[in-house]
Amino acid sequence: MSASVIVVGNEKGGAGKSTMAIHLVTGLLHAGATVAVIDLDLRQKSVGRFFENRRAWIAANPGVTLPEPVVVPLSDNDKALAKADPAEGLALFAAAFGKAKDQVDFILIDTPGGDTPLSKAAHGKADLIVTPMNDSFVDFDLLGQVDPVSMELLRPSIYAETVWESRKAKMSAERRSIDWIVLKNRLGTTEARNRRRLDERLITLSKRVGFRLGAGLRDRVIYRELFPFGLTVADLSTYVRPVEVSLTHVAARQELRQLMQELGLEEVADPPAAEAGASEPALPEQKVA
Repeated sequence: MSASVIVVGNEKGGAGKSTMAIHLVTGLLHAGATVAVIDLDLRQKSVGRFFENRRAWIAANPGVTLPEPVVVPLSDNDKALAKADPAEGLALFAAAFGKAKDQVDFILIDTPGGDTPLSKAAHGKADLIVTPMNDSFVDFDLLGQVDPVSMELLRPSIYAETVWESRKAKMSAERRSIDWIVLKNRLGTTEARNRRRLDERLITLSKRVGFRLGAGLRDRVIYRELFPFGLTVADLSTYVRPVEVSLTHVAARQELRQLMQELGLEEVADPPAAEAGASEPALPEQKVA
């Protein structure tokens, strides 16, 4: 068994990469897949922190069972590694990747918002690159450059070139390409004309450099509320409810299902309902500070 590799990447920070990563992992876990996680954002480590929170929350709620990934650190001190010789980091990444690739169904790699040797190495391993972007020409600028007068697309930009180089290297080494999907994430109340202009340029660029377009995750409070517990909407059930649940959470769950289907991954499975008469522990009501 060799794992399918998903890289969540975008050279711009603040595009929602870590939020996307944790939702893809929990979606895959609830669909029955085994998943290894490698967090290459060695300074922030948002994905790593999320799964630390998850382990702590499960430990504090005996009787609750939730699937967990295998989190593969690069070293005992990843933050110190961020300042070390890049060659050391690349060697540790290769070792971590090799350790995981034959043990799980999927490896998900979260990359930092920037151009680093580790990020480039991860992109070269990808079977699927998932690029979340905000609904803005600020984010689009890393994918493609537009004429400031006519607003016509001029050329692919720096991140599109990074993916192009990764695809060429993968084709040369393995005789297969990398699937790439760009997700419009955190959709807001963007002015209609600006959104139409952006959509048109994205469609043109997608045909030019070869990515698919999809809808990401909206900017929902529930995604932020559940982070301290290490949970996502895929985890919520009658017995897993650390925050008050509303109809908007049902919509968020459906949004995640649609995302998984759009990526060509397995559909998110509902947590099994408790059998009639089964005794399940009632979780204490918890409030987010």
